[in-house]
Amino acid sequence: MRSRRLDHAEPTRRALVDSAVELFTERGYAGAALDEVARRARVTKGALYHHFGGKQALFEAAFEAVETDVVARLGRAMGEAGSPWETAKAGLRAFLEVCLEPAYQRIVVHEAPAVMGRNRSREADERFTFGVVRQAIAGLVETGELADLPVDALARVVFGALSAGATTIADSPEPHSAKIDVERCVEYVLEGLRRR
Repeated sequence: MRSRRLDHAEPTRRALVDSAVELFTERGYAGAALDEVARRARVTKGALYHHFGGKQALFEAAFEAVETDVVARLGRAMGEAGSPWETAKAGLRAFLEVCLEPAYQRIVVHEAPAVMGRNRSREADERFTFGVVRQAIAGLVETGELADLPVDALARVVFGALSAGATTIADSPEPHSAKIDVERCVEYVLEGLRRR
């Protein structure tokens, strides 16, 4: 049997993470105060410290929540497509839609490299969106849709293009136009690798 404490701990932790995602998106890491995170989650600051060692740990949990949601959404979008090629294109479109969202832009694209450090941020990316890209590329190579290139290297090149595209979209004064441009360019590159 689960204890009553565990029954209350999960909703408290989730409320804190949701509050943190909201506040880090609005104000960034430097502008977000832990008092405000706790207040919005309707818990004490002591409860916040019970679940997280401090602001850094809370930020990493917020990052993980955003990325977990992205991976789930990409999985749904790709699961509804047909062929491996259509699956990859559906994943590309879904990812670029995510790049328009303020939480993804602020927490994953802008804040994570500074807050978590470049290496830890890259490692975190590897656990989330890179895995989706690698799986899609592996499927395309295995079915002969793409040239027979080393899957890991090719997935990293495509992921690098997507990461640069995410930054381009997040930094653009016209993000919707930037998204269209990035999508066209990435699709063009993938079409160039496609076997006929």
